Amino acid sequence: MIIFKRINKLNKEVNFKAKIGFVPTMGSLHKGHISLINLSKKYCEKTLVSIFINPSQFNSSSDLKNYPKNLKKDIHILKKLKVDYLLMPNVNEIYKSKKSMKIKLNKKDKIMCSIYRPGHFEGVLAVINQFLLKLKPKYIFLGEKDFQQIFLIKKFIKKKFKTKVYACPIIRDNNNVALSSRNILLNKKDVKKSSFIANLLLKFKNNLKKNINFKKNLNNFFYKINSITNIKVEYLEIRNKKNLSKIYNKNNFKIFLAYYNKKIRLIDNY
Repeated sequence: MIIFKRINKLNKEVNFKAKIGFVPTMGSLHKGHISLINLSKKYCEKTLVSIFINPSQFNSSSDLKNYPKNLKKDIHILKKLKVDYLLMPNVNEIYKSKKSMKIKLNKKDKIMCSIYRPGHFEGVLAVINQFLLKLKPKYIFLGEKDFQQIFLIKKFIKKKFKTKVYACPIIRDNNNVALSSRNILLNKKDVKKSSFIANLLLKFKNNLKKNINFKKNLNNFFYKINSITNIKVEYLEIRNKKNLSKIYNKNNFKIFLAYYNKKIRLIDNY
C-alpha cells in the first residue's frame, strides 16, 4: 500500500483514467468500512481510501475534538486488506479557502439531520466536491447508514461529475446495532440500549410492511424509545426512500431515526 499525504503526488503516481474505486473515510475503521473497501476491490482495478476528519461537517468543536481516532490500527487494517493507496491529507491540502468549506443546500433538502446539524451536509458536500475535483475517481463507495447523506451526494454529483456512486447496505453487529465509528464511545449498557432500539425499529418496519396504516403508531413508538433512561430521540420519521418526501407506500418507505445515547449521537434507518 502506498501512502500519500499530498494530492499532487498522488495524481502524479496514480492513473485515475483507470478503473479506480474511492472510499472516503474519517478513520476509526470498522466492518462497515471494510465492506465498502471489499466492494471496491471486487468491482475496480485499484482502490483508494482516504482518512480525513473533515472539520467543516462538524457543527460542534467538542464533537470534532472527541471524534474517535486510531490511525495506527487503521493503517494495519488497510494493509491487511491489500488496499492500493491511502490518502491522508491535512486541511490546507483539501481546502484552499474558507469559501470552499461549505456548499449551500436547497431549502427543500433541509430535513432530518440537516435541521438538527446545521452546516453538516454543507460540509460533507464541500469535502466530496474537493475530492472529486482533485482526484476524478470513476467510482465512489458510501454506506447506507448515512442514507440522507448518500441521497444528497448523489444529487450533487449527478449535476457536476461523472463519478458513479455505489450505495452499500448497512453493516450491523451481532446485536443489530448499525456499525459506526462512534460506537467505540459506548459502554456495554449503552450498546444494550442501542440494540433494543434497533430491534424495535426492525419490528416497526415489519409491521409497516404488513400494513402501512401502522404508521399511526409512530408517536407511541417515539415515546417508547424516548422513555428509555439516558436516551433522547432527536427525530423519528417515515419517508419515501427514493426522494425523501413524506409521500410513501409500503413498497418505498424507510424509517429514519436519530437519537442520543447519553452524549453520543447515533443514526439508523430501516
